[in-house]
Amino acid sequence: MRLKYLFFAAIAGCTTGSYEKAENAQDAGREFIRATLEGDHKKAKFYMLQDTTNLLLMEKQQQNYNHLSMEEKRQHRESNIRPLNIKKLNDSVTTYQYYTTYNPKDTTTIAIVKSNGNWLVDLKSILTR
Repeated sequence: MRLKYLFFAAIAGCTTGSYEKAENAQDAGREFIRATLEGDHKKAKFYMLQDTTNLLLMEKQQQNYNHLSMEEKRQHRESNIRPLNIKKLNDSVTTYQYYTTYNPKDTTTIAIVKSNGNWLVDLKSILTR
């Protein structure tokens, strides 16, 4: 019985403990953006507020990424994140405006919210900008 418990504990540890919790809004934003650039959608979801709209937006982003050529994926992975403005709106919401060196003319602003003590990207914020 104890062996069975250890087996399930090991599996749970692998799936939930593989990424570090963001210490602040800037860390959450950077980790999320980096993960999306690298095509690591599992990691990106870890740093994302889990609701229906965000999951649908992430699914669409993943489909778009999967349609990129190998060269475009390489360019995304190798690009750098350039923060332009990180603004704390209140104790639980921060906006993170950035561009990447892959596409310096495309500026994006995302909201990062504190939910249950965790800083998470709220992707649906891009719909209202």
